[in-house]
This record gives sequence, structure tokens and C-alpha cells, in this order.
Amino acid sequence: MQADQFYIGGKWVEALGSERVEVRSPGDGTLLGTAALGNAADADRAVETAAAAYGAWSHSSVDDRLAVLRRMRDAFAEIADVMAEHLTREIGLTTGMARGQSALALDHFAVALDLLPRYAFSTRPDPMVELVKEPIGVVVAITSWNAPVSQMLCKAAPAIAAGCTVIVKPSERAPLCGILLAEAMAKADIPPGVFNLLNGTGADCGRRLCEHPLVDMISVTGSVAGGAAIAQAAAPTIKRVHQELGGKSANLLLPDSDFAQAVPRAVQLCMMNAGQVCAAPSRLLVPEDRFEDVARLAVQAAEAMVLGPPSDAATTLGPLANRMQFDRVEAIIAEAVSEGQPLLTGGPGRPEGLKAGFYLRPTIFGPVDPQASIAQEEVFGPVLSILTYRDEEDAVRIANDSRFGLAAYVESADGGAARRVARQIRAGYVRINSPGWTNAAPFGGFRQSGNGKQYGVWGFEEFLEIKAIVSDAEEEVA
Repeated sequence: MQADQFYIGGKWVEALGSERVEVRSPGDGTLLGTAALGNAADADRAVETAAAAYGAWSHSSVDDRLAVLRRMRDAFAEIADVMAEHLTREIGLTTGMARGQSALALDHFAVALDLLPRYAFSTRPDPMVELVKEPIGVVVAITSWNAPVSQMLCKAAPAIAAGCTVIVKPSERAPLCGILLAEAMAKADIPPGVFNLLNGTGADCGRRLCEHPLVDMISVTGSVAGGAAIAQAAAPTIKRVHQELGGKSANLLLPDSDFAQAVPRAVQLCMMNAGQVCAAPSRLLVPEDRFEDVARLAVQAAEAMVLGPPSDAATTLGPLANRMQFDRVEAIIAEAVSEGQPLLTGGPGRPEGLKAGFYLRPTIFGPVDPQASIAQEEVFGPVLSILTYRDEEDAVRIANDSRFGLAAYVESADGGAARRVARQIRAGYVRINSPGWTNAAPFGGFRQSGNGKQYGVWGFEEFLEIKAIVSDAEEEVA
């Protein structure tokens, strides 16, 4: 696949920049294609196009927006299976994970289509006050490489529903899935300039998008460092910056938990998508007197994982997504070993028989010093740290001893006790006894995990401004 064009203004245009990037499969190194990387001039062109389209789209009717969203949904549905196969090749998602990502992407359309016709854009909280919700303007959506399509659409679908125009910039480490998405959207008869997509690096194209005075909002999913750089670039123009960043989520097993079920589940959740999930529970907190049992169960679960090509239906742990991430995670594991953190299983080095791709063995340390780097820094790989606590107060203290606050997990047979603990943990999203995913809950973090929320009405309202119209109490609302 050779992706030399960007989708801007309802048509495919040649990249103005000359830089190209090779895209290789993380499973075996196969060359999948090349992609153009946009520069500042490409960014300017995209922003000017989106800004020109904003006036008409922001005043479009709910019915018109619903019609466009339905066409977008239908266009994506036609390629959902193809996209899942591509995610396996480009990102290294297992087949089950890739299908789940495509399904989740479709769900973002479903949420927008359900919410839009019943949303009150105008309310009257007081006889003298009318509150009007208006689209914020031109939105730039910057996404990372670990779940790229879902991230692109969890931003673009509600933003377009709200009446914004959108420019999507995927990670340059996963550029081809964005092109596939744009090819589908090109068939959806979207008004020109409402949905635009270009690839590029953060240092060049991304920076210009963030600092451009015609951009009203940046919605980013990425690292803490990336989020900080984006906020700095956006600051001079005082635009809204919505950030979904990193995490070091705690999974707190209370003493009455069913350890035989909870521990293997904790390992699976931590190592889902080879640990490349921002909300992965990479810190497992367990009672001191249960450590030996937990360690045994965790090692058994990790060593039972099937490493192999992500396209193989039997594989449960695939490769890391790219060379940069592979080198980074392997170095973090080696550093933890050198610092004396007890290694229970795994460790640096590739698994036997898997030398071609970016594979690492599932790795578990424990008991880990809560202040150790491996317990404080986001790894974003198949690495679990087991920490021990004395009592509930100690467990909550350790869980909150982090600069992150994206998600947390609590396991207990006592729902009341679990909820009591959940209320004390400083995180934006807490799961009790690992229920299934739902878009009915907002997702977003505290502290350095970012600000703002995604999904449902909360994610939709991120793309709206509130206008207060104050008038004589007897005046009727038009």
C-alpha cells in the first residue's frame, strides 16, 4: 500500500511534503507499504479547509447531521472486517482484539446517532437565562498507535455530531489504518471539509496543527510528554486541549477476593494487546499474607499465554506494535532486573522461536518496591508488578501513590467494601470485579493522565461551548 495522498476538503490531494515512512508488520517485519508525512504547509491547508467548512456545518440541522453520520457508519461497516485484518498486520493486534476494535469504532457512531436527536441544545434554567450549546469550532484529533481507529472515531463521530469540523492526524507509527478509514469516509458523501485526514509527525505537522490560530480545540490520545508538548503549542492561542494520556493503574484485590479467578484475570487485563493499553492494570496490589499464592497463580497465568503471530487464532499474546516500543520496554525490564526487583517470570529477551517480530515474554515482578521505577512509570508492555499491602488504608495509599490517575480496578466479594475503596482511589474510571466495557460511563483521567472525558454524552459535550443569553424575564425564546 502506497499512501501518498491526504483526504482534505472532500478529495484526495498530494502531500506537499516530501518525507515518507515505511510501515512494517510488527509480527514478522513484512513491508506493508509507505505513507507520506505531511509538513506545516499540509497542516495549514487542512486547517484552512476545515475552517472554511465550519460556518455551514455548524448551522446544519440535526437531521442533516444524522444523515451524514448514518452514511459514515454504513461506510465504515462495509470495511470493518478489512480494517480488523489490517490492524492485525499494522499494529499487531490479535484477531480477537482487532475485531473488537472495529466493533468499538462502529459503536461510536451508534452512540452519536442515539444521542444527537434527543440532546437539548437550548435550555432555560431561569426565566431570564437561556443556555445555548454551540459547536466549539475546528477540532484537531491526534491519536496514538495502540488503538488507532477507535480513537479516531471516538473523537470524530461526536465532534461532527456536535457541528464541528474535524482534522484527524493519526500517529506516524500507524499511518495506513487512517488512510483506510479516510477511503471509507470518502464514499460517505460528507460535506467537503467536515472530515479531513492527514499523516505527519508531531514535531512538524502536529505542532503546526496545535498552534494554528484557526484551530479551536485539540483532542489528543497519547503519552504524558506528547500531551504536555501539545498543550504548550496550543497555549498562545488559548484553545481547548482535551487530553487522554498515560496510566499506571492499580488493581486492588481485597482479602475476600476469589484469588483463583481474580489473579489470572488480572494478568490477562494487564497484558491485553501486549500491555499496550493506557488503562491496563499494571500494578497488582495484594495482601502481604497472600503474596505467595498470588505469585504462583500469576506465573501460571502468564506462562500459559500463547505467544505467536497475531493472525493465528490460537495466539493470546502478540508482538509489540513497533521497534521503538519493543526497545523501550525491553530496556525497562532490564533496568528493573538490574535494580534488584524480584523477577518471577519472563524478563528481557525474545521468546524462543519468535525472532522475526517484536515479541517479548510476559514478565512479572514481585514483590515490588512501590517506589521503584517499574511500579511508578508507565511501561506500555506485557509487564506486571505485584505489590503488597498491610491493610485497606495501606492499599489505598499505595494505589494513590502515582502521578497518574486514569483507571483503577477493585476486586472483592463484598460489593459495599469494593465501592468504599473505589471512592477513595484517585482515578477517573474504576471497575469493580471487572464488568464488561460500556459506553454509558465517561472515560478520562485525573492528574497527569489528562483532562476531559470521552464516550457518551460526556464525550459529546467536550466539543460544545456554552453560551448564556440573558434577557427580560417575559421575553419568549425564539
